[in-house]
Formats: sequence, structure tokens, C-alpha cells
Amino acid sequence: MISLMSKCFLLILAMTGECMAKSIVAYGAQSKADTISQMTIERREVTPSDISIDIMYCGICHSDIHQVNNDWGRAIYPIVPGHEIIGEVTNIGNQVTKFKVGDIVGVGVMVGSCGNCGSCTDNLEQYCEKGFISTYSSEDPQHGGVTYGGYSENIVVDEKFVLHVPTNLALNAVAPLLCAGITTYSPLRNWKVKPGDTVGIIGLGGLGHMGVKFAKAMGANVVMITSSTNKAEDAKSLGADAVIISKNPEDMKNNANKFDILLNTVPVSHDLNPYLSLLKRDGTMILVGAIEPFKSGELNGVKLIVGRKSLAGSLIGGLQETQEMLDFCGENNILPDVEMITASEINNAYKRMLNNDVKYRFVIDFTKK
Repeated sequence: MISLMSKCFLLILAMTGECMAKSIVAYGAQSKADTISQMTIERREVTPSDISIDIMYCGICHSDIHQVNNDWGRAIYPIVPGHEIIGEVTNIGNQVTKFKVGDIVGVGVMVGSCGNCGSCTDNLEQYCEKGFISTYSSEDPQHGGVTYGGYSENIVVDEKFVLHVPTNLALNAVAPLLCAGITTYSPLRNWKVKPGDTVGIIGLGGLGHMGVKFAKAMGANVVMITSSTNKAEDAKSLGADAVIISKNPEDMKNNANKFDILLNTVPVSHDLNPYLSLLKRDGTMILVGAIEPFKSGELNGVKLIVGRKSLAGSLIGGLQETQEMLDFCGENNILPDVEMITASEINNAYKRMLNNDVKYRFVIDFTKK
């Protein structure tokens, strides 16, 4: 039985929207040499502007593997990955105005930024001049400690970095929109893709398959550009109007000067020069997946100069644009293709991802124990 005093104390906490920090089950790595295993972490108490979310689903992003392996030299151990999060609001701070208990919400790659720099005031928090606070493996200057991500039962996030999820979408497939979705939506929107444009999506994977879906919904003529002949039919089933095999010189030559936009989703080192030849005058190739140095480190500037072509990059999207993307998906019934797994299957999922054995994103189902 709970004493009267305890009941009063709990009532006060509920009224103020605050609760004590609590220990929860999570899944992460203790060091670079470790695989993902179950562990216990602490979530902070709910502050006045915070939302506590019980996690239902969390997508697995290729960057999770890079971070766990410390491929980029920025991992902080122990590390709990996961930045594609869907869950239910279970508690809110007393200053929260945009959400209520019971709402289904999303959390993406960021959980904080300075809020004051030019990028933040322009709703482009991903380009925060002081560096945004990552959902995991990031030092938290406001609350102290290190952030832990969505491979866990619960997360506490400032309401500014929480998103409304359209109620008509299948929740188990929404999670990858918070990274793969916004990473491909943002550049297509920023470069104003419109009906009649010819858009090439380079690479068919977690990012590429979303690029096809978004570009098609925006009315573009969409062409999948892949090195694998085995992916041609898949690309067409996703909505691509045509397919170019990049290893086929004739294919590449026959499509020179045809593209307004190329969205390059390839996440490993490769030669960019052949793709620049595909662009029309004033066309742009946007990199969203090239996380390693260009192959050989050489870029042929003549290919840019002749035709006034551009090479650009894009990083996820701000909170306002991410909400816009979710709403766009709700209006157009756009979802990633996912394979559901349980937490016990994360390590196997990592192995399969490294072998390109997933169509096209894994999602951890935390509603199943």
C-alpha cells in the first residue's frame, strides 16, 4: 500500500510535470570491441520543458554501426545508438504546450542546439554554429553527461525537438523517416524539385529508396542510378520511371546532360566525375551519403565549369522541415520499406546491413518483449 504522504508527493510531481531520474533497460556497446548487449542507463528527471516518451519503435541507421565502431572517432562509450524514434508521451513538464500525455511522437537526429545562432533562428538547427546535440553519443552541456539514443525503453527530450506523427501512417514503419526520410526530403525541397524535372537517385538503399518515393511524389521524372543490375526491378516497383546501370558505359553516355538534380546517397568512397557528366547545364549533384573521401581525392573541375554545374551537400533537416516532411508523408501515404526485428536481433541486423541484406531499413519493435 502507498502511504498518504507518498500519494501526495506523487500528486505534486504529476501536477508539476516532474519525476525523478529513473533507470531503464537499453541496448548498446561498452567499447569499440563490443557487440550490442542489454544494459541499464539513467534518464534525467523531466524538467519543465521536457517530454518523457516510452519508445515503441526505433530504426537502425547505417550511422549507428559507424558510431558503435567509432569509425568517425567521435563515439563516447558506453554508447546507446538510435535516432529514428517513435513512441508515446507518458509525462510532460509544466511548461510544455505542444504535446499531451498519450500523443504519438517522433524524435530524430537532434535533441538540442544553441537556439541563438543564425542557423537556429532560421529553423536550420542541423547547421547550428555551435554544433547541435546529437540524440546519442553527444555531450549534453545543459543537463550534463552524455546522450543515449533510442535503443531503449524510454527517452526524455525537450519539446522543441519532438515531432507530431500523422495518425494515418503505420507507426511501425514511420521511424526511418526521422533520418532517412528527412535526409532525402530536405535537399529535394531546398533545390525546388517540381513536376517536369528529371531527378536521378544514385544508390538504392535506405536513403535511395526514400529519394525515389519523395521525388516521384513531387512530380519529377525519377531515374534510379545503380551499379547493380539486380536492383532494376526493385527500383521500378518503388516508383522509378527508368534505371541506369552506372557500370555500363553506354548507359552513362546515352544519358549525358539529361538531369536537373542528382541525389547521391552512396555512403562509401566513389568517383564522382562520371555522374557530373549526367547533369544538364545549371544542374546540381547533392551529396547526402558520401561520408568518406572521394575516390582518389580528385575532382575534375572542368566537368563543373563546362555547363555551370554545381556540387553540393545536405545534412538531415531542421525541426520545422522535418515536421513538414512527416506531414507530407501523411498526405501522400509515403513510408519506408522496413523489416521488423526485436532487440535481441540487433547484432545480426548489423551484419546483414554490412552485406546489403535488407530492404530497406530495419526497425526495432519495443512493443514486443
